[in-house]
Amino acid sequence: MSTEAEAQTQPLTTPSYSSGGSNIVKDVVLWREKKLSASVLIVATATWVLMEVYQFNFLTIISWLAMFVVTSIFLYANMFRLLGKETLNLSRLELTQETAERIGNTVRIWIEEAIRLLFRLSAEEDWPVFVGVVAVLWALSYVGSCMHFLTFLYIGIVGCMTVPITYVKNEDKFKRFVEWLKMKSKMVYEIIDEKAINKIKSRVVTQMNGKKKE
Repeated sequence: MSTEAEAQTQPLTTPSYSSGGSNIVKDVVLWREKKLSASVLIVATATWVLMEVYQFNFLTIISWLAMFVVTSIFLYANMFRLLGKETLNLSRLELTQETAERIGNTVRIWIEEAIRLLFRLSAEEDWPVFVGVVAVLWALSYVGSCMHFLTFLYIGIVGCMTVPITYVKNEDKFKRFVEWLKMKSKMVYEIIDEKAINKIKSRVVTQMNGKKKE
C-alpha cells in the first residue's frame, strides 16, 4: 500500500495538547512550587485584607499597583542610564500565537470537562452521588447568601491551596472513609426501601385490588 492509502485508512484522532498550564496549576496547588504557591496565598490574603478589612476599592488597588509598576520601571531604566549601562529592551515582549492557542485550548478543555462532569453527575445511577452533589450545591448557595463574593472566593483559594495537599498526604484514610460512607448510605437506603417504600407499594396494590373487586 502507498503512504497516501495508509494515511487514509488510519483513524482520525484529535490532537492532544500537553500544555504546561494544567501542570503549573497542579504544581501550585500541591505545593511543588513552594515559592509560587506561597506568593499566590500571600497575594490572595493581602487582597482580601485590603478590600474586606480596610474597605479599599478594587479600582483603587489596581491603580496603586499600576503606579507602583510604572514607577519601578521608570526608576530602573533611569538608574541604568545614569550608570551608563544598556537597559533591557522591553519592546520585544509579546504573547506568541502558540502561547495564545495553548491557553485557549486549556480553557476549552476545562470547560468541556466541567460540562461532562455535570452531565455525568446528573445521569449517575448511584443515588448517593446525586444527593451529595445537590447537598453541596445547596450548601454553596446558602454560604453565598451569608458572605460577600470576595470572601467566598478567598475561602475557595485557601481551600484549593490546603485541601488537595491534605488529601494527597492522607489519601488512604480518605478512601477508606468514603467507602465506609457509601456502605452506610446504601444500608440506610435498603432499610428505608424495605420498611417504608415497600409498605407504601403494598398498600397501593391492595387498594387497587379492592377497587377492582368492587
